[in-house]
Amino acid sequence: MKLLVSIYKSPAKEDMYLYVEKRKGLEAAPEALLKAFGKPIPVMDMLLTPERKLAREEMPKVMDNIQTQGYHLQMPPAREDYLQTLPEEFLSFNDPV
Repeated sequence: MKLLVSIYKSPAKEDMYLYVEKRKGLEAAPEALLKAFGKPIPVMDMLLTPERKLAREEMPKVMDNIQTQGYHLQMPPAREDYLQTLPEEFLSFNDPV
């Protein structure tokens, strides 16, 4: 099975992407999703096949979501470096003096 998709990035949230079937466009995406997503910025069109690899998503899940609900939403990766993004004063808050 092959699926031609259009991929859009969100201006509202970094590393959030929306995959939709190219021939249907954004019509299948719920209005509430598009409102939270922001005005979709086109990134690229891509031919998806079960054998193709994606950097952060599982291909079967992406293809299934597009076929069953009309879209796939790729969320930003979880931040594992959250401690490093805290202000220095919080990083040493409980340190003995």
